[in-house]
Amino acid sequence: MKDIYILGIESSCDETSVAIVKNGTEDIATVISSQIDIHKTYGGVVPEIASRHHVKNITIVLEECLAKANMKMEDIDAIAITYGPGLIGSLLIGLEAAKTLSFIYKKPLIPVHHIAGHIYANSLVHELKFPLLAVVVSGGHTEIIEMKEHYKFNKIGQTLDDAIGECYDKVARVIGLEYPGGPKIDKLAAVGKVTYKLPVPLKDDSYNFSFSGLKSAVINLVHNEEQRGNKIIKEDLAASFQNTAIEAIICKVKKAIINNNIKSVILAGGVAANNALREAMTKLATELNVELSIPPMKYCTDNATMIAAAGYYAYKDGRIADLNLNSKSQDSLK
Repeated sequence: MKDIYILGIESSCDETSVAIVKNGTEDIATVISSQIDIHKTYGGVVPEIASRHHVKNITIVLEECLAKANMKMEDIDAIAITYGPGLIGSLLIGLEAAKTLSFIYKKPLIPVHHIAGHIYANSLVHELKFPLLAVVVSGGHTEIIEMKEHYKFNKIGQTLDDAIGECYDKVARVIGLEYPGGPKIDKLAAVGKVTYKLPVPLKDDSYNFSFSGLKSAVINLVHNEEQRGNKIIKEDLAASFQNTAIEAIICKVKKAIINNNIKSVILAGGVAANNALREAMTKLATELNVELSIPPMKYCTDNATMIAAAGYYAYKDGRIADLNLNSKSQDSLK
């Protein structure tokens, strides 16, 4: 059987990335140009600035990736592109680059949903075994997705307001931590104690999440303590917040595993890099005797490797777009 090489392009937020993946499982070459240091000054990603840097970096990253793989565009079988969701200006830069390559080199154009990419990051380290449950946790998403076969997604739970990663960043800002706040809270929480009482959000029978109330509870707690002249112990507040947030996730995931007779679970998304969540998911998997897959740290945050991996399975599923493909800032996974 002929090997299939997919070139992936990811530009949905502030990383410009190009990767080449063989047969959906082997990372041949990956290049990422991050803008974290640029946006740190503003306390978050500035869409217009992100777009300008994608324009500046996309050609450089593409050429570097091909050189790293010692390949030419003629060696590529198809081009996978993140068409959404994400920042529309950023998405368009990557999409136009992918369309141009597709047109010039006569290569199929494969549209990939950003969340599908995060899910298939796991295929780079483990074979996906169905039926499985994908727990997607990121800056823009908190979802539980059931999969019975490749590229068939059934969302059974989602956040009703803030995503878990967004909540982490907002709480970090409240206690004076610079962007990106999630990793910094995780680090502080590791040395803190759970001393502040916070409400576990949306304790119901659904698989849905809600984090806006938890975020508001932290804001109110900080405000009230300051009004009383009390000093906030950042490490303890980080530990208290993280413990509550993870408890909310684990509670819903446990229920979904039991009710749907799941034997395989994967963790996906930027927040999958959170050490406390990885430990809690590992403990849950052991308790319920299910197989757990967690991607390496390098595949948790946005990267084109996951897009190329997902693109391989989309390609096999016949998902080929024409040059009228457009970017979408919001789009459901299907």
